[in-house]
Amino acid sequence: MLELTQRVGPVDTSEIHDHLTLPFELRMRGRLRAKTDTGYDVGLFLDRGPVLREGAFLQAETGEIIRIRAADEPVVTAHIEPGLAMARLCYHLGNRHVSLAIGSDDKAKGGPVDGKTAWVRFPPDHVLEELAEHLGATLEHHRAPFDPEPGAYAQTGHSHGKGHHHDHPHAH
Repeated sequence: MLELTQRVGPVDTSEIHDHLTLPFELRMRGRLRAKTDTGYDVGLFLDRGPVLREGAFLQAETGEIIRIRAADEPVVTAHIEPGLAMARLCYHLGNRHVSLAIGSDDKAKGGPVDGKTAWVRFPPDHVLEELAEHLGATLEHHRAPFDPEPGAYAQTGHSHGKGHHHDHPHAH
């Protein structure tokens, strides 16, 4: 079994030993036993906290590099006009503390704003789906990779930077 113990930065594609395809729920875990895409047993022994993102690289104690892939899983993609409609949809879904993937697709000439349509992807949930339709989205139930936004403090941690002292009142 390969013991994957460290996250590494971008690597040359020739260095990739194998791929590990996982759904979002498993990419949130730091400890996991799984099989790579070609059938090798691997164990994850990682620091807690950061979610394994699509395209992340892990290194085994013996030097092998494994690339993470987001698995296709059941999702709802809400298609909506870019701009204010998209902002409203993201605000209301985000206000319910649901993980969201956000993006846009090029559409044929004559489509929505500048030939693009915006989308928000989330796990199936009838309440969220009703909300999205109420706000003008068209829903698509399908299987696709789910790689939601990491959040404002996901990579750097919550930090105020130099010179910020807690000797004045404010809310976090």
